[in-house]
Amino acid sequence: MKAIPQVKAVMTPFPYWVDIDDALSRALAMMAEHAIHHMPVVEDGRLVSVLSERDLPGTSEDREKLRVRDVCRGREAYVVGLSEPLDHVLFHMAEHGLDSALVVKDGRLAGIFTVSDACRHFGGLLRSLFPPGGDDAA
Repeated sequence: MKAIPQVKAVMTPFPYWVDIDDALSRALAMMAEHAIHHMPVVEDGRLVSVLSERDLPGTSEDREKLRVRDVCRGREAYVVGLSEPLDHVLFHMAEHGLDSALVVKDGRLAGIFTVSDACRHFGGLLRSLFPPGGDDAA
């Protein structure tokens, strides 16, 4: 019988991050350059939040004036260890309406696990259980 994977098996390792006092425009430029939708946020070397595309104000003019802290206010990061069972992470994210978890090793950022990572992993699992070529009649 197989064991439930740990989050480290499906996370995105070595994520980019920004400081809470960075200009929002810098964070957005990094997100665009690296085609990512979630950016870990640190303050004094400590993980404090995640900047998500859905947090962003409407106009680019608004975004030019802001700091990361202006859009991450009051949003705490969900932080888990490398060996956290994936089912625990998924259920916690679902129960709390979260779209990401920051993964740490010895208190330091090691990876990020997002809804996109979950979808990729689940899609791969479904393909392994149900190979293409089956009957697709409804």
